[in-house]
Amino acid sequence: MKSQLIIPTLLLGAVMAQSCVSSKKHQQLQNSYNELDRNTRDLNTKFLTSERNVAVLTNRGKSLEEQIASEKANSKSLQDALSKCLNASSQGNVNISKLVDEINSSNKYIQQLVNAKNKSDSLNMVLTNNLTRSLSAQEINDVNVQVLKGVVYISLSDNMLYQSGSYEISDRSAATLSKIAKIIKDYNTYDVLIEGNTDNVPITQKTLRNNWDLSALRASSVVQALQNNHGVEPKRLTAGGRGEYNPIADNNTETGRSKNRRTQIIITPKLDQFMDLIGKEAEK
Repeated sequence: MKSQLIIPTLLLGAVMAQSCVSSKKHQQLQNSYNELDRNTRDLNTKFLTSERNVAVLTNRGKSLEEQIASEKANSKSLQDALSKCLNASSQGNVNISKLVDEINSSNKYIQQLVNAKNKSDSLNMVLTNNLTRSLSAQEINDVNVQVLKGVVYISLSDNMLYQSGSYEISDRSAATLSKIAKIIKDYNTYDVLIEGNTDNVPITQKTLRNNWDLSALRASSVVQALQNNHGVEPKRLTAGGRGEYNPIADNNTETGRSKNRRTQIIITPKLDQFMDLIGKEAEK
C-alpha cells in the first residue's frame, strides 16, 4: 500500500520540477526580449536624429550652391551699375568707389564659397580613392563606395558581414572593417552613421519582432565592432535601422533582395564645420 502512494508522489514532484525550470527559462527569454526592445528603441531614436542631420547637410549643400549663383548674379549687377556710373556725371564718382568696394567684397565671398565646396568635394574623393585602393579584388565585390551630394556612402553586403537572419558580425568581415576603420580615423572631423537595411522577407526569430529590429541590431553590431575592435571614437558613431523600407532593388527577385540586404556606413562632414563660413558671413 505504501509503495502505491510513493510512485504518484514522485511523478507529481517531477512534473512540478519541470514546470519550475520551464517557467524560469521563459522569464529569462522575456527579460532578454525586453532588453532588446529597449535597445532597439534607443537605436531608432539616435538614427532618426542622424537622418535629420544628413537631410540638413544635404539641404545646406544645395543652399551653398544657390548662394554662389546668387552672388555671381549680384556681382554682374554691380558690374553693370559700375558701367552706367562711368558714363554718368561727376556726381557718380562717390558711387563708383562704393561699387568697386562692393564688387571686390562680393568676388572675395564667392571665391570663399567655391573654395569651401571644392575642399569638401576634394576630401571626399581622396577618402573614396584611399579606401577603394586598399580593398582586395574579393572585397570589391562586397563593398560599394559612392559620393552623393557631398556625402560618402560605403555599402557592405550582408553576406560578408553576417550569417543569414543574424546580427552577429562574422570573422571574415574583420579585415574589411579594419580598412574602413582606418579611413574613418584618418578623417577624424567627419561623423559616421551606420545604417542597417533588410529585404522584405519577414524575420522568424522569436527574440526579434520584425526587420526593424534586425536592421537596427545589425547596425549596432557594426558600431560596436568599429569601437571595440578597431578603435574608432564612439562619440562619432551613430547606429540606426531602416528595416525593409529603403530598398535599392526589386524585392521580387533573389538578386534584388540580396542587394537590399546591406549595411551602409555614411561618412559626413560635421555640420558646424562645413557651414562655418556661411554662418560667419551671415553675422556681418
